[in-house]
Amino acid sequence: MRLLVVEDDKRVSSFVRRSLAAEGFIVDVAQDGREGFHLALDQSYDLIVLDVLLPHLDGLEVLAEIRRHGCQAPVLILSARDAVQDRIRGLNTGADDYLVKPFEFEELTARVRALLRRSTQVDDEVLQIADLHMDGATRKVTRGDRRLDLTPREYALLEYLLRNKGNVVTRTMIAEHVWDQHFDSFSNVIDVYIRYLRRKVDADAPVKLIHTLRGIGYVLAETFP
Repeated sequence: MRLLVVEDDKRVSSFVRRSLAAEGFIVDVAQDGREGFHLALDQSYDLIVLDVLLPHLDGLEVLAEIRRHGCQAPVLILSARDAVQDRIRGLNTGADDYLVKPFEFEELTARVRALLRRSTQVDDEVLQIADLHMDGATRKVTRGDRRLDLTPREYALLEYLLRNKGNVVTRTMIAEHVWDQHFDSFSNVIDVYIRYLRRKVDADAPVKLIHTLRGIGYVLAETFP
């Protein structure tokens, strides 16, 4: 999933970006309100983390404008303003949640996941093909009676394959949805992670699910297309 962080404090934005990326999210960062406004409307984000005190355009102005232009992505305000009236104003402007700085990263992550569950209804969704199951609520992945221990990046890659099961996904598509949009799609990193997944998903299984179409991409299917 792709997130946008609009935060002018480079230390905070860098920390949030690295931490969320380690959880398997793709994270873009905007350093001021104007840039955040344009990115929010030009790109498709699953969630936006938005500071209030921003250069060029105030965070609440950004929020009001993106809502006025039809952006429905959940918005989590991250602000040092902790008065009750500030929180009320943020929520009334269109925010879905409000977290006061300083904050614990575990709480930020929990709030992000809660908003994503609420917006995508993945809390009760189980993705499945053959005997491979992925539980969106618990993030538990099993193949038959084996539980698969996946890294956040492997989980994100497998989730993308499951959501597109039966369809061919190219390296460019994987790069855009699982890695940063500027990721070099011709790099062998994707191939490496596909190999990692094969070892965990298809190892010792009579039916192989991850298939390669040379020169095209990959497909998750019970039979080779």
